[in-house]
Amino acid sequence: MILTTLLFVSQDATTRILAKSYPVMEVAWARFAVHMLLVGIVVAWRSPHLMVSHRLPLQLVRSCLLLATTLLAVLSLRSIPFAEVQAIAAAAPVLITALSVPLLGEKVGWRRWVGVLVGMAGALIIVGPVGGTFQWALALPLAAAFSNALYQIATRKLRGADSPTTTIFYTGMAGTVVCTLALPFNWVTPDLTAAALMVLLGTLGGISHFCLIRAYSAAPAATVAPFGYTTLVWAAVYSLMVFGEDLRLSTIAGTIIIVGSGVYIFYREQTRSRQAS
Repeated sequence: MILTTLLFVSQDATTRILAKSYPVMEVAWARFAVHMLLVGIVVAWRSPHLMVSHRLPLQLVRSCLLLATTLLAVLSLRSIPFAEVQAIAAAAPVLITALSVPLLGEKVGWRRWVGVLVGMAGALIIVGPVGGTFQWALALPLAAAFSNALYQIATRKLRGADSPTTTIFYTGMAGTVVCTLALPFNWVTPDLTAAALMVLLGTLGGISHFCLIRAYSAAPAATVAPFGYTTLVWAAVYSLMVFGEDLRLSTIAGTIIIVGSGVYIFYREQTRSRQAS
């Protein structure tokens, strides 16, 4: 799982580098098209029947949610310090807990609701005024975290309906189609370095999702999930060593609060599951 989080953060770092010089749609297209090409070749070669989904509408909705998340993330990474984007993105598990009540019909006790409120307070600390001025651009990663939470809930609803391979195949479909249609209006011919980075971006996207599925297949969720927060360690390394950005005190404080609330919510979920069984 630690390798998986490194791959995801490396994908975002590559996105940030490309987004500084190339249109958002072109960067997103590279992310989806290469992923779709690699997965499509593997599925068509080994198991063509896995292209058929038993819940196609939900697969397409989930794919559209990932497209929205990706576009918001690219916009965020273009204009906001790297570590801050990653810290706010870490609020997604907290949002999933809140959204699971109306969308999944799950029951959330008062302790977990406290965890949700504390986690959102951590996010608000990060996006709070800097020098007396609110940074409206920080609403972008918040919107991305919300969209990502909906994406994760759609993934939960697909559990047991389609195989993981089928779900990975449909993951990049909406992004590939929409970004390809928009490409003629946003195309900037990349140089060799940028072209290589675009291929790397799509490859990282496919491999990271594969590693995530393998991680949850190899060990219980209770063991794997907490390691997801190592994303923030890698983000700090990239922010300091690659992008030369300083970490704001409010970012560090908000990150600690978000991680603490996320771990607490996860602990309460595991406790409730053990009591139910």
